[in-house]
Amino acid sequence: MPAHCMRRLVLAGMILGISACAAAAAQTLDLIAQKGTIRIGYISDEEPFSFKQKDGNPTGYALDLCGKIADAVGRKVTNLKRDYVETTLADGFDAVKSGQVDLLCGALTINLGRREKVDFSQPIFITGASALLRKDSPDYLKALFLDKPVAQVSARQASATSAIGVRADTTTDATLRDALGPGVPKTRIAAFATHQDGLVALEDHKIDAYFADRALLFDLASHAHKPSTLVIGNRLFTHEPYGIALRQDDSAFRLLVDQTLTETYQSDDFAKLLTGYFGEEGPILRREIMMQSIPQ
Repeated sequence: MPAHCMRRLVLAGMILGISACAAAAAQTLDLIAQKGTIRIGYISDEEPFSFKQKDGNPTGYALDLCGKIADAVGRKVTNLKRDYVETTLADGFDAVKSGQVDLLCGALTINLGRREKVDFSQPIFITGASALLRKDSPDYLKALFLDKPVAQVSARQASATSAIGVRADTTTDATLRDALGPGVPKTRIAAFATHQDGLVALEDHKIDAYFADRALLFDLASHAHKPSTLVIGNRLFTHEPYGIALRQDDSAFRLLVDQTLTETYQSDDFAKLLTGYFGEEGPILRREIMMQSIPQ
């Protein structure tokens, strides 16, 4: 083949490749514009990040941020409607990948395994995994999760077999198994479909601790029948950045999402939003999130 023909073929291939990338980058916004609707997926039992109010309407910190993103999309798509789609943690990422939802909101830890299916926004929250315990839980669990000196653990209690709950299909399951190394007495791990199920089991003495992201444990404890009988661990076993899940290979939409989040973080309204959901920890959380955010 003559050299000039080869050059033309290479150039044509490059043009086609660039065109394909451009088409993929515009995919989500194009689909939203065609339907006139942005579909916001949410997990309904991850209060205060995403949950249902008594009237059945979805709300939460992550959903409020998704609402800001919908506002930004609405400035590009006239008469934009919002469709809130309830899903589960197990099914939510597949819903993003298949195009059933455009955004997935909740307490979603960003990790490499999940990024094989979906992309993520910049972090919207920073937390870590710990445990919710009863005040009468075995001492060896208090030593593990409350940083109590090991000398305070009695031999009698250290030899007991206990149970720790964890939500199924979460990243904290593997973390808990790592935490329960050879130096920790034999402990059974029980998986629960929802955090509320785990709380009920803890209060009913069916388990001795419930392991989850600490930000979720604060809200979970507040819904206990007797919150004063519970204590939240102060030892963190992970660094858990939360993000909003998006479809892969869509750089234009992810850029819009991240730009909107950065603008929100820098606004005065963001401080009010954090305080509204997390109380006096709001200012500390804002500094942590700002340190992880993408600058303008």
